[in-house]
Amino acid sequence: MRAWRVNTHGGPQEVLALEEEVPVPEPAADQVRIRVGAAALNFGDDLLCRGTYQLRPELPFTPGLEVAGEVVAAGDQAGIAEGTRVMGVPALPAGGLAEYALADARNCYAIPPTLPDRDAAAMLIPFQTGHIALHQRGGLKSGETLLVHAGAGGVGSAAIQLGKVAGARVIATAGGPEKVAICRELGADLAIDYLAEDFPARVREATGGEGADVIYDPVGGDVFEKSRKCVAWHGRILVVGFAGGAMVSAPMNQLLFRNYSLVGVYMGEYSHRDRPFLDRVHAEILALYADGRIKPLIHAGVPMEGVPAAIAGLAGRATAGKVVVEVVKA
Repeated sequence: MRAWRVNTHGGPQEVLALEEEVPVPEPAADQVRIRVGAAALNFGDDLLCRGTYQLRPELPFTPGLEVAGEVVAAGDQAGIAEGTRVMGVPALPAGGLAEYALADARNCYAIPPTLPDRDAAAMLIPFQTGHIALHQRGGLKSGETLLVHAGAGGVGSAAIQLGKVAGARVIATAGGPEKVAICRELGADLAIDYLAEDFPARVREATGGEGADVIYDPVGGDVFEKSRKCVAWHGRILVVGFAGGAMVSAPMNQLLFRNYSLVGVYMGEYSHRDRPFLDRVHAEILALYADGRIKPLIHAGVPMEGVPAAIAGLAGRATAGKVVVEVVKA
């Protein structure tokens, strides 16, 4: 099969190799093999290539953390029938940037015929993460103010849409006029260009000095530091990721006197601990999609040959929304 392989660590454009005769992976008892229709790229793919991701598979490996396609083989404990269309998180080292990928059955979700592979591949991580963050972890209520950082990115664009569905007033930040315009198109009530404006001041101004009730932060670093300046009394800062690269600390005295909370959000752990909960989240997301109330923001469809440049562009913040790879089926 064709597959992108990392044989040594480094930048994606230097180390990724498109190989034509990679062995088709065999599923373990609790795994499935997916014929990949589409794969969505993530910041984690760049880190995987560099060897700095929290998961560090043995070399050589195939990256790719989100896929959609058809189950063509299943282990005897997987509980998923061959022929089932799924979206899933692949099991490295047999990642999604290949004609076939492996996935643990607990990380796969059946999808209806009306959901194309392209959309399905772009939905899993952004919308499940957003739903869990805003509702399970953040307790977002109708009428509250939600501040979403990186609003034109994959996870941020999902959070804007889910926030509006929940009845929140949504403020979004993004870098540059084009990305700010995307946030408005997605439904943000106020979109702030953080490259040109001091977003904490704008948020305080827009909320009558109160600040945002819930802050959705997939960036970290300086964005997190500034978020502490515009979180409301009894507010919740959701720590979703560290796309900015830097991990920082919050002064505990400020948490005490301002009565706000720092809340961690890690979607992946729920598949270990509470899969029935994730099934309910998945059903709600599919229903919202079917009703036309949410839709993944897709930057572009990329052919298999364009993967290295696409990962580099994503890591360099040259894209908006999800970048989806159109995998050539075997």
